[in-house]
Amino acid sequence: MAMNTVRRIASEVIGVGESKIRFNPEAVSKIGEALTREDVRSLISDGSIYSIAPRGVSRARGRGKDSQMRKGRRFGRGSRKGTFSTRVGKKENWIAKVRSQRKYLRSLIEQKKLQHGTVRKIYRMVKGNAFKGVKVMETYLRDNKLLNDKK
Repeated sequence: MAMNTVRRIASEVIGVGESKIRFNPEAVSKIGEALTREDVRSLISDGSIYSIAPRGVSRARGRGKDSQMRKGRRFGRGSRKGTFSTRVGKKENWIAKVRSQRKYLRSLIEQKKLQHGTVRKIYRMVKGNAFKGVKVMETYLRDNKLLNDKK
C-alpha cells in the first residue's frame, strides 16, 4: 500500500491529523507491506507508526499574569471595565458599613457610654443610612451630647 494511504488510515485510527503521523525509518519496508487497517493497527502497537504530541498553548504568560494579580497588580485605571458599584457591589458595601456601625454601637452599650434611651434611636438611624461611617456616627453622638465620656 502507498505510504500516503497508510498515513491516512493511521491518522483515522489514532484520531489525529495526517501531519501528526510519523513513520519509524527502520520499519519503512514493513509499513509499505501493510494492506489492511488491522495491519496498520499492529504497526501502531509495534511503534513503527506513531503520532507526535499536539503543540498546545503555553501557560507561562498566563501563570505570570496570575501571580501578578495575586500580588494586587494589573488593576489600574486602564484595566477596569464597569463602574465602581459594579466592581464592588452596592449590597456588599452596605452590609460592611452597617455591620461596622452596629459593632461600634454594641461596644458603646457594653462600656455604658450611651445615654439612657438613645440606643434604639441610633440603631434605627444606622438602619436608615443616616451615617456614612463609624467616624461620622461618633461625631453625631458627640455633637448631640449623647456620649457619656465620664466612664
